[in-house]
Amino acid sequence: MTSLIVGPDAHGRCAWVGDDVEYRRYHDEEWGTPLHGDRALFEKMALEGFQAGLSWITILRKRPRFREVFAGFDPETVAEFGEPDIERLMADAGIIRNRAKIEATIGNARIVRTLADGELDELMWSFAPAASGIRPASMAEVPAVTPESTAMSKELRRRGFRFVGPTTMYALMQSAGMVDDHVEGCWRA
Repeated sequence: MTSLIVGPDAHGRCAWVGDDVEYRRYHDEEWGTPLHGDRALFEKMALEGFQAGLSWITILRKRPRFREVFAGFDPETVAEFGEPDIERLMADAGIIRNRAKIEATIGNARIVRTLADGELDELMWSFAPAASGIRPASMAEVPAVTPESTAMSKELRRRGFRFVGPTTMYALMQSAGMVDDHVEGCWRA
């Protein structure tokens, strides 16, 4: 598998982007860019949880609707969701209609609500590894799980969070810029 592709703009990019315009925009503007803030990281956690078992492009395409029906992923608001909201969300074809994932998002919001301002950000970033200075030469060198993502998952689960497995948390670490897995030759590297 090739690890780098060249887009129509002559920029080399990580090969997972393919030729999808939304993937290219996400790669160029978001993936690997440091993301901070409790609300932003709660949204990232929720969307990564919804992505489990699906392709990320599915989530990206549905993200505007997710943001609309989950009140902009404001943890205070989502924490107040009850059974009528769950039923409303289960009926919404614009999102992933998985009861366990919806209930986990609401439950996770309730946990975030109990944290001090900035505590989720501080907690999650505390697991970011020190930059190694070594860039992956190929996608084959990019792990799916690391000791740091495993430790983050374990601590989040200890606190009661759900849909935060080690693989999901490594994907979050990549997308939130806690690690930089842009391959050699990628213009973002």
